[in-house]
Amino acid sequence: MLWGVAPQASVETGVIEGKREGSVNAFLGIPYAAAPVGQLRWKPPAAAAKWDGIRKAKEFGTRCMQARIFDDMVFRDPGPSEDCLTLNVWAPAKAKAKLPVMVWIHGGGFVAGGTSEPRQDGHNLAQHGVVVVSMNYRLGLFGFFTHAELAAESDKKAAGNYGLLDQVAALEWVQRNIAAFGGDAGNVTIFGESAGSFSVSALMASPMAVQGPDSAGTGGHGVGGGDDGCAVARAVAVVASAEVVAGAG
Repeated sequence: MLWGVAPQASVETGVIEGKREGSVNAFLGIPYAAAPVGQLRWKPPAAAAKWDGIRKAKEFGTRCMQARIFDDMVFRDPGPSEDCLTLNVWAPAKAKAKLPVMVWIHGGGFVAGGTSEPRQDGHNLAQHGVVVVSMNYRLGLFGFFTHAELAAESDKKAAGNYGLLDQVAALEWVQRNIAAFGGDAGNVTIFGESAGSFSVSALMASPMAVQGPDSAGTGGHGVGGGDDGCAVARAVAVVASAEVVAGAG
């Protein structure tokens, strides 16, 4: 990673330029998969396209298609849109070693939500020496629609769970790219709220996400309960919770 007023990082699809937020570098709206539109609608996520030059990563990508179901949801993105498979990375600006990674999965009943809500922001967590990632994933009809004709088109003869496949794709992106932000691909902890926490359970049960019983965090492409990742999660959660309570007061 190149440090400066506007931090840059090189990922598999090209160079991105984020923004400095105090002691944290933020890279927002990074595509981790192709837009799931047209022939890619109701299909597993496809690889994101590469770009030339430097892509700005200073604004949140659009949240996925949804109806507003909760009055307390406030978004900072231009969505909703079907072109929504992006993720965000917050990293300490002057990391001197590979840092633990925490991947946040937002809630919303699998029908609403997104990463641009202020309460989903990873800045505060990253101040405590971890690299934080959050991702948008397909919701509702676009993310979990099941139909016999869709199953017939699938090489696995199954339909639905496209939103969970998006999450797997985001975790695979983390494995391939997180080192560019100072993160340790061998020390990844996934966590979430509501539908996000349900997603954690589903991913831990899925052979697509779990590499083996000896996986620590998401070492390789696996999801597990490594002691290091759990210890970091507990310690950071206590500090972050205290800050939230103090801020609310």
